[in-house]
Amino acid sequence: MEASSLPAPERALDTRRRRDRYGDVALKWITGLAAAGSVGLIGLIIYKVVDGARPALSHIGISFLWGRTWDAVSNHFGALDFIFGTLYTTFWAVLIGGPISIAIGLFLSELAPRGVRGVIGSLVEMLAAIPSVVLGLWGILVLGPVVHDQFGPWLNTIFGWTPFFSSKPISGSSVFTAILVLTIMMTPITASISRDLFAQVPADIKEGAYGLGLTRWEMMRGVLLPYTRGGLISAVLLGGGRAVGEAIAVTQVIGATTHGLALNTFLTGDTLASRIAEQYQGATSFLQVGSLFFLGVILLVMSLVVNFTAQIIVRRYAIERAH
Repeated sequence: MEASSLPAPERALDTRRRRDRYGDVALKWITGLAAAGSVGLIGLIIYKVVDGARPALSHIGISFLWGRTWDAVSNHFGALDFIFGTLYTTFWAVLIGGPISIAIGLFLSELAPRGVRGVIGSLVEMLAAIPSVVLGLWGILVLGPVVHDQFGPWLNTIFGWTPFFSSKPISGSSVFTAILVLTIMMTPITASISRDLFAQVPADIKEGAYGLGLTRWEMMRGVLLPYTRGGLISAVLLGGGRAVGEAIAVTQVIGATTHGLALNTFLTGDTLASRIAEQYQGATSFLQVGSLFFLGVILLVMSLVVNFTAQIIVRRYAIERAH
């Protein structure tokens, strides 16, 4: 039977079904192309970065990873000091920012009054919207002097026996100032994810814990944290991934002078991202440009490893919880 011979209600229903069918096909293709486009874009970025690193790959090779010299005049380049600086600053940022972010998530989801949760949560998330160059300027003008004049000498007095604070800050620009800036930058994303994870814990589990006589602190320690453990680890790793790749703010406050593999956080330093930001525009040779791209390859690998590790952890704990 042709559509024109059908009654009006059935004809309208048939037309709607065809539109829905075409809409489903269009939606499938549009979303598929968007997903393929994102994968293709990542592939192009990887290709361009690796292609730009070819001069260093062919001239220096894998020894670039453990080379300690960076001399643009004699064309001797190595990445070990910058790899160490990146991992070192990220480690400290995660060590400080992880617990703070989780504590913020606990406060917003379990302890804060309802009228306060939205305000504080919005303010925390607004930190992520502040441009990194503005945070860098704030680090230079405000945080750096505080570290140099008050906080740094206090830490040296209390923990000067450790290699991390063994001298007083020479200036406001130091590895420690960069660590504090990175901690501020990673806190919003980690705190927001932590808050959402705690909010998703089933209410009957928490009520059952209270029914067994647990206090609020015991419930959070014995129920909330174990239940969301995998997600919290991933949230901290994602925040660490933000710290790994930050360039502008770190470049402004870290001092841009390496001291090898020194553990003293009050010395100046450099990271992979900050070295690229500092020298790419003024690079004087193809080998220097290739070496900077090689630093980008290392940074890209670090970022991918952090993100894949976070996904693996989430899937692992999701499987364990299902069983």
